[in-house]
Amino acid sequence: MEIYKELSTPASKEFEKLLNSQLSKVQIEEGKIIDGKINKITEKFVFLFVEGLKSEPVLDINELKSMGLQDKLKVGETIPVLLEKIEDKNGEVLVSASKAQKIKGWDKLVEAFEKNEPIMGKITSKCKGGCIVEHIDTGSLMFLPGSQISDKPLKDIGHLINEPQKFALIKLDKVRGNACVSRREIISSFKKEDKAKIIDRYKVGDIIKGAEVKGYSSFGCFFNVNGELDVLVHLQEISYSRVNHPDEIFNIGEKHDLKVITVDKEKLQVGCSLKQLSPDPFEHIENYELNKIYKVKVVKLMDFGAFCELEPGLTTLLHSSELSWTKKNISAKKMFRVGDEIDCIITEIDKDKRRVAISHKLTQENPYKTFEKKYSVGDIVQSEVVNKNEYSLFVKTDDLDIDMFLHCNDLTYLNNGEEELAKYKKGDKISVKILEIKVNEQKIRVGLKHTQPDPFDWFKDKKKNQIITVKVISTDNKGLVVRPEGCEMDFQIKKSAIAINAADARPNRWTGGEKLDCAISELDFDKRKVSLSIKLLEEIEKKEALDKYGSEGSGKNLPFSSLSEDLKKKEKDKDKE
Repeated sequence: MEIYKELSTPASKEFEKLLNSQLSKVQIEEGKIIDGKINKITEKFVFLFVEGLKSEPVLDINELKSMGLQDKLKVGETIPVLLEKIEDKNGEVLVSASKAQKIKGWDKLVEAFEKNEPIMGKITSKCKGGCIVEHIDTGSLMFLPGSQISDKPLKDIGHLINEPQKFALIKLDKVRGNACVSRREIISSFKKEDKAKIIDRYKVGDIIKGAEVKGYSSFGCFFNVNGELDVLVHLQEISYSRVNHPDEIFNIGEKHDLKVITVDKEKLQVGCSLKQLSPDPFEHIENYELNKIYKVKVVKLMDFGAFCELEPGLTTLLHSSELSWTKKNISAKKMFRVGDEIDCIITEIDKDKRRVAISHKLTQENPYKTFEKKYSVGDIVQSEVVNKNEYSLFVKTDDLDIDMFLHCNDLTYLNNGEEELAKYKKGDKISVKILEIKVNEQKIRVGLKHTQPDPFDWFKDKKKNQIITVKVISTDNKGLVVRPEGCEMDFQIKKSAIAINAADARPNRWTGGEKLDCAISELDFDKRKVSLSIKLLEEIEKKEALDKYGSEGSGKNLPFSSLSEDLKKKEKDKDKE
């Protein structure tokens, strides 16, 4: 209580007020970097004086030594520190010299990164995946990935340790405080400058003497020129003849003359050609004639065709569509081998596009023309089932190797086509009728049902509204299935077509085997469509009765079930008169 009273005296309050007013003149803010002057040094601690703070900040002397600040451990020296807390729970000021150094270092890294400027650093040690690099100016530590140490593999990096050198900043993560650098980019940038100067010496059309084969890939061959420049000869520029891979032509270390065909100063690339130093065999194309047979050599087989050579250096594609008349989409691999000499006809020569089209099938007679000469539409021929898919059969005659198309709808008049298709298999012998011959489209369509009597012919002498007798085959909730007498086709009488009176339209009034009369309500020969109706028969008979015995008004409400009785009654009444 006495201490409290002493602190609460007017004099102490005035002193506190005066101190606070002085402190307010100095900008002190947590999270900022401030300068602290060394006021005292002990064995373990360094005491700082910071204008504006009530108490002296204290630093661990080992922290400062680890930062390489041994030379600054003198009274009166100034050290930048991060003000973390003006007053902690113990009333002490918390500062950090290492954090201040890290922030200042990070700011410098950010500035260099934004300006795309290199920084000075040194490799201090190896780590997993690369090395640790120390920023010389700030002491900040950065990561150097193994792939970024050099532009070529290094077995040993001992000569690079602690050696001051330039690095390029390639990645900064401010949230995690991580920095990633590259030595490789620095090396490459110097090489780019040198390479640009070398490329300036070349222009399109130049002849390079004695370029050495350095390596190759699937797309071309790499040559080294005078030990200072690598150039690419694309696969298509190696030879006028087709080349599958450069290793077919070159061996490592061989020397060849090259012609410069492209110079890209932006990408620092030079493209060359070997074939352009030789005569162009396409200039000999005038020696070839259209529609004439020539021997060609198969040099490469593909699923879509074969590359064939008319002469060395003059190669063209024999497309799979030109292999055979009858074998559709066949692979050239199944017909030929590399090195085979086959007959082909030249079908097209385009000098502008440097294109020659050839055909193998045209050297043979078109079997579809032969078929057209031998057979006509309407002929019935013997055939064998050779193939089958979901909706059709493919059949052949014994004398010609041509697939004829037989759709399932052309198998039968009576059954479902797809169900009928299931009855047939490869090797079955069947007689078919030729329905269509299209030579240009290489298509022949045949039918099986057309060799049989058409049950629909039963209706040829029938007409709409005609009354016929049918036999009930079956009944269900949808109506009746009936078959006209003397006809092989079944038809449905819908429930709605059974009777005029809805109450009488009950399919269960009949059982299978009964005969009944009905009328033809629809007859379309083109669409092969027939509709039958008992209701129509009732309407026809009712109309006849009304026309004969009374007006529409007097008979319109007569039910069909009592029609015959009403007719008899009317006849009796007339007889009495």
